[in-house]
Amino acid sequence: MAGATWREIFPGNVVLTPGSTKGYHTGGWRSLRPVWDNSKCIKCGICYVYCPEGCVSQDEDGYFMADLDYCKGCGICAQECWTGAIEMVEEG
Repeated sequence: MAGATWREIFPGNVVLTPGSTKGYHTGGWRSLRPVWDNSKCIKCGICYVYCPEGCVSQDEDGYFMADLDYCKGCGICAQECWTGAIEMVEEG
């Protein structure tokens, strides 16, 4: 591939338009999803900070949730939650 451009190497597999990722619903291949237990949540936001997809947000009461259209089910939010408020459950 010497001399090939990145467009030749990755044809059609790259987001070319800045800010367009909201148009790609990436949660379709998820096998696990995060479920918050608000009785354990202290609203610290660590799940928000560590989410690599940026799909965790707060509701009007300050509790967190994932936008399941974009959540890939990686479990990082649950791993980083020190109160154990997030459980990864099977889709279905």
